[in-house]
Amino acid sequence: MAVCPECEAKVDVDEEDMEEGQTLDCPECGAELEVVNTNPVELDVVGSEEEEEEEEAW
Repeated sequence: MAVCPECEAKVDVDEEDMEEGQTLDCPECGAELEVVNTNPVELDVVGSEEEEEEEEAW
């Protein structure tokens, strides 16, 4: 079980078949999530780093 970093909903994942870089959608908020760590499974919102950099540039 993993947690969506956007809405903190529990995301049911198959931890045995997860690979870093794999993407999936949050069933609650629909955010596109990327697996950034597999042990334990950790998710990050796709594009969040790029958006933060753009905000800092302004």
